[in-house]
Amino acid sequence: MTTVFSPNWQHAVVTGGAGFVGSHLCTELLDSGVDVTCVDDLSTGRLDNVAALMDRPGFTMLRADVSEGIPVERSPDLVLHFASPASPADYLRLPLHTMDTGSLGTRHALELAHASGARFLLASTSEVYGDPQQNPQDERYWGHVNPVGPRSVYDEAKRFGEALTTAHADAKGTDTGIVRLFNTYGPRMRGHDGRAVPTFVRQALAGEPLTVTGDGRQTRSLCYVDDTVRGVLAAAAHGMRGPVNIGNPGEITMLDLARLVIDLTGSDSEIRFVERPTDDPALRCPDITLAHDKLGWEPRVTPVEGLRRTIAWFRAEAEHAAAPPPR
Repeated sequence: MTTVFSPNWQHAVVTGGAGFVGSHLCTELLDSGVDVTCVDDLSTGRLDNVAALMDRPGFTMLRADVSEGIPVERSPDLVLHFASPASPADYLRLPLHTMDTGSLGTRHALELAHASGARFLLASTSEVYGDPQQNPQDERYWGHVNPVGPRSVYDEAKRFGEALTTAHADAKGTDTGIVRLFNTYGPRMRGHDGRAVPTFVRQALAGEPLTVTGDGRQTRSLCYVDDTVRGVLAAAAHGMRGPVNIGNPGEITMLDLARLVIDLTGSDSEIRFVERPTDDPALRCPDITLAHDKLGWEPRVTPVEGLRRTIAWFRAEAEHAAAPPPR
């Protein structure tokens, strides 16, 4: 992966750095000569995601709950705030923790950045648009969110995080940016996290029926994790406040995604339709004009290629789990 970095970055703090996207950010930063402190309470992140980084010079693993503080010993010049349960299975299981992370955790990350004179970047989400009445969604759209629905703990935590980030920049002059990440997928996702790609891949590889919710006509836009990481770091290096959408503008229905996964895995799985969750968005597609024009960014990895890489990773993980322990 080739990413443009600021020459001033020497030490980055990545909250949620043992999570899916966070761990890829840690790897890319470290590979580019930036020291990294990964802060994660491991409520949803996994040490396995950063196991290959543990013995590398410049990498520090700090187990901490960001809602209680971020006790790093060395001042950073970049703070990437990616801590948050992000999948439905996680934020429905950890509703109060999700809201604490989005509020108190964001406040602590902002205060760390301000005190250090660091660049701060908030990982927000396409979920701030809710079940949109505009398609595709651009950054000027205010969204259509149920503030008391089952998804609200995540949606509103991120919306509050955006408001807090904006207020901190206005009131204290903190150097902040906001990226709104659309559906990202790739290696290191958990098969049971409730999101479509890992669920379908896990089911297909196991020969189980692929469970498509509703009639399967709801859409998502799938951005491979390498592309997402490039977009995040481009926004951090640019200095823009945002918000800016980072996602793949190619829409795909969940039924077509299920069929594609079956085809790419060579599975004989069937498709089973199940009840659609409450407030599940009918449409999800980013307008990435701003990211393209200001950052020179657009996704490069096609869905077929990205899914092939993801399936290969899940296959390898399954084989590793099934292998007998060494004697």
